[in-house]
Amino acid sequence: MISDEEADGEVAAALERARTPHGTVDNVMRVHSLRPNTMHGHVTLYRACLHDASNTVPMWFQEVISSYVSVLNDCAYSHANHWANARHLLADTPRADRIEAALRARRPQDAFDGAELAALHYAEKLTLRPGEMVRADVEALRAAGWDDGEILEINQIIGYFNYVNRLLNGLGVTTDGDVVGYYADD
Repeated sequence: MISDEEADGEVAAALERARTPHGTVDNVMRVHSLRPNTMHGHVTLYRACLHDASNTVPMWFQEVISSYVSVLNDCAYSHANHWANARHLLADTPRADRIEAALRARRPQDAFDGAELAALHYAEKLTLRPGEMVRADVEALRAAGWDDGEILEINQIIGYFNYVNRLLNGLGVTTDGDVVGYYADD
């Protein structure tokens, strides 16, 4: 990975675009520094999936979905970052502890029901058995109360984290040197 001090031209511009609110570039983005075009694409996709003002799935639940997919993929990097975000947004330590235990046990039904549980079941199937997805999986989300735009948001978060978990695990990326969590300075 190319450091800020070693970066120039296109790499420096890509690193600047990838900066967090803390002013740092997390390793999840810095790992692209040898191919800055993939960093640009990754930043765009990440922000569209998780930080777009038009999203209507509650931000805390977006982070729960992110965390659950990361648990299912055994991705310590994404789980550390996105569970820190979910915990912060929940602002309820006992509830956050119950949810985290349920996700780690792969038993979301221990902490959720209704629409949220339906979304987490969808996340599990799409992550672990994508070839088995059928129209009824989307219909179950509708029946649980998600509208089509929210279903797309949920789908995109799951797809993004399946991509990024494989990127991180496949290249051995760790949180060493990162500020963990988007809200770490709050």
